[in-house]
Amino acid sequence: MYTENIKINNQLSIWLITMFLMISIMIVVGGLTRLTDSGLSITEWELFSGILPPFNENEWIIYFNLYKEIPEFKLQNYNMSINEFKIIFWWEWIHRFLGRLIGLGFLIPLIYFSFKINFKKLINFYLIFILICFQGFIGWYMVSSGLINRVDVSHFRLSIHLLIAFLILSLIFWNYLKISRKIRISNKINSFLPLSFLILVFIQICIGAFVSGMDAGKIYNSWPLMGNTYFPNDNDYSNLFEISAFSDPSLVQFIHRNLAYFIGVYYLFILYKVYKNRLNHLYKSITAVGLFIILQIILGILTIIYGAQIYIASVHQLSSIFLVSSCVYFLYSNTRFN
Repeated sequence: MYTENIKINNQLSIWLITMFLMISIMIVVGGLTRLTDSGLSITEWELFSGILPPFNENEWIIYFNLYKEIPEFKLQNYNMSINEFKIIFWWEWIHRFLGRLIGLGFLIPLIYFSFKINFKKLINFYLIFILICFQGFIGWYMVSSGLINRVDVSHFRLSIHLLIAFLILSLIFWNYLKISRKIRISNKINSFLPLSFLILVFIQICIGAFVSGMDAGKIYNSWPLMGNTYFPNDNDYSNLFEISAFSDPSLVQFIHRNLAYFIGVYYLFILYKVYKNRLNHLYKSITAVGLFIILQIILGILTIIYGAQIYIASVHQLSSIFLVSSCVYFLYSNTRFN
């Protein structure tokens, strides 16, 4: 509890859940920006000057000419018209606009609450704001990787960008739960289990970003086999133990598939522990986790079968937000509060 003032706590709750929703939208838009190959359409940082979009044809031509200078246009989109360029531009502009909106939407209320609540109680919120600012830097660091020698951004930088987004989302949701869901429990499962499970989900999100960044979802569009075999026949098992495996599309897809299976089995183990010890207060949260795991696996399979078709892949990413949130809720529900 940050304060005994119910009104202030309600304001904090509304602020945090609003930020949670905004960042969720940001993650989905970011995914669509990647799926539509729009991320490199704006080739300059433009922290302040890029707040407003182009208003006339001359401004559009300036942006288009800048885009023509990068490898993505020269090697891949050399036949693109300015009207086609406008489509990918808008996705990236909306993504950046949402980033600015989230920054202001977090900072202005934070300043307000700093006058209402003891500053020391808000340190964790200032740390979240620092993460939000850092996320903006990482976003540009990611974009810059595709402006010189590549037609796409680095999938490693893409994964960092996505992981930070989910970290910010999780911290905001955790703080929302602290305000709105006070829990006092006498029994719980080993804290390692829900924490390690959440970490596994984060690792899976990272591998998923590798899949997206390398368009690895557009190969081996069959399930449960990858083509005619369980292991991709364009590789050797020994390659799995090389660092280069994370830059190999078929191996990354293989890892992503099998980590999903492992997460499913690990969930069943945790579910057994919860019900064996009759931890009634965890039934709701562990059930929610299970439902979203099933949904996420089904959507993952459909994404593969349909070759990362944009709508299915986007819903797959949206589902990951619900899965992470349910994992955070499960972890929170297993934490003692006195």
